[in-house]
Amino acid sequence: MSEEGEVDVKPDVSNTLTPAQLAMIERNRQRAIEIRRAKLMPHPYAKVDKGTAEKTVVRSKSTKVIDTGGGFLLEETDDPDQNKETAIVKEPGPILPPDCPVCEECQQEFSDSWLLKSFDHSVCDGCRDNDDKHALITKTDAKTEYLLKDCDLDKREPILKYIVRKNPHNPRWGDMKLYLHVQIEKRALEVWKSEEALLEYKEMREEKRNASKVKKYNKQLKALRMNVRSSLYDRTSAAAHTHTFGPESYNEEDDNYTRTCSTCQFVDVFEKM
Repeated sequence: MSEEGEVDVKPDVSNTLTPAQLAMIERNRQRAIEIRRAKLMPHPYAKVDKGTAEKTVVRSKSTKVIDTGGGFLLEETDDPDQNKETAIVKEPGPILPPDCPVCEECQQEFSDSWLLKSFDHSVCDGCRDNDDKHALITKTDAKTEYLLKDCDLDKREPILKYIVRKNPHNPRWGDMKLYLHVQIEKRALEVWKSEEALLEYKEMREEKRNASKVKKYNKQLKALRMNVRSSLYDRTSAAAHTHTFGPESYNEEDDNYTRTCSTCQFVDVFEKM
């Protein structure tokens, strides 16, 4: 009914449509009803909200398996590091004025350098000398040449920084730790107090090493002589040896008798009643 009180009369559409058109309209209506019902029904393959999804835990004998709901089973481990987040190391940016360090060589300020970033050594890239002043040394050579221990490098404050490189002789031998040679020399003076004390200890150590080599050489030489003269040094033959003594001789001072084996020169001392 309209605002003026008049009654709206709608024409009968079914009287103006053909039976074929009416059948098509009915089919479309039924199809729309089916589509609406399908949207209201829960779909078995619908995506599940990750925030509200619950993981199903399945135990198989001694193994604990988690059903992710996506067609995969994850084996749960007791590793505490598994749930830890990966630490992302960010390199610090260049130092800005007025906090810029001063180069030890040219006495000029600089914002960033390889030696400062790798070894905390205040030298700019322009004054860097890889062949002489700022050469690198391996940890093994540092311990051998300057008689330093692991604690002198890794625990004594301030702890020396190093870089890691692949072994050029064989990559399977493990990575090398490279230190700055200047810092190793400074650390050696801190440990040994003076260069003379270090040289004195190295000489004493070298003397002990030489004495050990001589002792080892003499032992090997004696073993070689025993192998060559097996008739005299063979213990098995000595155990089965039968002495052939010569004539007896009387010793008046000790009141005893002695006799000597003519084969092995063994001297037998005895007394007579």
